[in-house]
Parts: sequence; C-alpha cells; structure tokens
Amino acid sequence: MSPASPLAFQVLGAPARLQDPRALWLLGAVAALAALAAWRLAGRRALLGRVAGAQAARLAPTASAARPAARAGSALLGLALLALALARPQCGTRAELAKRYGVDLVIALDVSRSMRARDVAPDRLGRALLEVGELVDSLAGDRVGLVVFAGEAFVQCPLTTDYAAARLFLRAVTPESVPQQGSDVGNALQAARQVLEGSEQGGGRSKVVLLVSDGEDLEGEARRAAAQLGEAGIRVHALAVGTAAGEPVPLLGPDGEVRGYRKDRSGQPVVTRLDRATLEAVTGAASGEVFEIGSADHGPAALRAALATLEKGELTSRLTVEYEDRFAYAAWPALALLLLALLLPEGRRPARRDEEAAA
Repeated sequence: MSPASPLAFQVLGAPARLQDPRALWLLGAVAALAALAAWRLAGRRALLGRVAGAQAARLAPTASAARPAARAGSALLGLALLALALARPQCGTRAELAKRYGVDLVIALDVSRSMRARDVAPDRLGRALLEVGELVDSLAGDRVGLVVFAGEAFVQCPLTTDYAAARLFLRAVTPESVPQQGSDVGNALQAARQVLEGSEQGGGRSKVVLLVSDGEDLEGEARRAAAQLGEAGIRVHALAVGTAAGEPVPLLGPDGEVRGYRKDRSGQPVVTRLDRATLEAVTGAASGEVFEIGSADHGPAALRAALATLEKGELTSRLTVEYEDRFAYAAWPALALLLLALLLPEGRRPARRDEEAAA
C-alpha cells in the first residue's frame, strides 16, 4: 500500500500536519464502539428498572450508572487518542542539511541476438533484466545510468538518483533497442566511460561500470577499452549471463515464439556459449570481478555486497525542512485512560454492616 499524503494545517499560527492521516479512519470504529456501549448501558438500566422497579436501590445497592459510563468513556477516549497518535501528529519545523552519499554506477547491458538464448530461464536478456532491476531497487544514495549495446552502444539513461525513472528505462529495453546487431563490448565500455566522466566531478566517490553480458565480443576491443577505464580509475565488474554448454540462438516470431534457430553458412545452428575468459580479461584489466547469474556464492548477492564496500562520496547536498513528531502528547494520555478503564470498578462499594445497622 502506498503511503498517504500528509494532511497539513496550522495550530495557533504554527505549521502542523498529520503524517499518516489514514489512521483517523479508526475514529469511525471508536464511534461505533461508543454507540454500542451507550446501547448496552441504556439496556442494562432499563432491565434493572423492569425487574426491581422502585426497590432497585435496595435489591442492587452496588449498581451504578455513572461508573460503567465513566469506565466506557475512559476506554473510548483512550482509543480515540491512540488513533490520533497513530496518525503521527507533527508540529513545528526545523531545517536540516541533507547529504546524499554513494557511488556512480553505469550498467552496460548486452542486448545482442545471443542474449535471446534460453540456457537460463526465461532467456538471457530476461534474466539479466530481472537481476539488474533488483540491483537498482537495492541501491541507496548511488547514482545509476544505463547503456545498452549490441553492434553499437546507446545511452539509455544518464546518471540519476531517480530509481523509478531508471526502472522505466530498464523496462523499455528490448533486443530491438539497438538496430545494428553484433557484439561490441569495447564500444559499450567507452560509452559508459563517457557517461561517468560527463557527470559532476568531485566528492571522492567510486566510479563503476557493470558489464552484463554473455562475454561475446565480435570486435575484440574489450580488453583494451577496459584497460583505459582502469587507468582512469574506473572499476569494471561483470555479471555473466549464460552457461558454458551454450544454446542455439533462436529466431522469434512476432508472437515471441521460437520459429527456428539461426544457422551459419554451412547450415548448422549457431550455438552461443558463455565466454567467461573474455569477461575475466575485461574485469582483470580494470580491478573488477566476474559475478555469475545463478551462482549461490558469487552471484548477484555477492555483487551487491561488493558495491556496498566501495568508497562513497557526497553526491548531493540540500536544505530540507523536518517536522517535529508530537504523537507522544496523544499516546501517553491514551495509555493512562486505558489503564484507568481497567482499574475503575464496575459498581459502588457495598456499605459496611455497622453503617447499615446505624441506618
């Protein structure tokens, strides 16, 4: 359930608000309980009148109408104040300097035809999108960008801390995102470098490129490009997608179903395999590591842990206005009233025998 918008108002000219006004709906339940309590008290009094009539005071000397009403009223008022406390009333403000710390991360995502292979479910690209989406959701304070590549590389999303926007760009990624097919890892790394170096400088933060690919590099420039990134102080990690056994590259119809498999000039199916050696050469040239989708020990979880250990720098700094919480002013009286309702006796104490004899 998405959080409700705060309800703002003023108290004696001071700014105030209810952080979670949805809790005020509990007052409706309190009102229903109040009506039920009033109906029961009235029925109880009417029953005593019908049974005892004018002798009610002698037959039921401890009966009291005021004490049950006070007990119910105390409990109901306590519940109402508790509902108000749950709405988190806030009054008064203070200015705070909010600073955001993190790293700059550019994800270079392979969308070439080989990423359609189904040696991992549902296919390489689908699994990669799932893992990258979870990675974006786990970020806190970091800036993230997205580069997609095949025969060419394109900046899909510049560096941003708006993770919802990054997810939108990620959902728009398809194998048709890059019209020129192929697999040029070196071009993708250079595009990622341009995104990182074109961002704001300073802060001492780490700069990282995450290469998400099966490792196929038809141009052979990946290692040299990675070495250039390493010299610039940019770390390159890789998330390997696929298996060493490989899988034929499927041909998909308009409905997404497999219509056949891509074949070479001799008519044999083209089998694409995970090229871990290329990924290790790329990451080794830029102080990175290879993480493998599907690995329990060195998979996406280990990748997120590695990113968390990197040096974080100040990304943004802005002045924010924070409200002071005042829910305790309702919570403590609510507790006291509920305790009073438990301790308050139901009826009057019976008169002592000597007082009756004196009467």
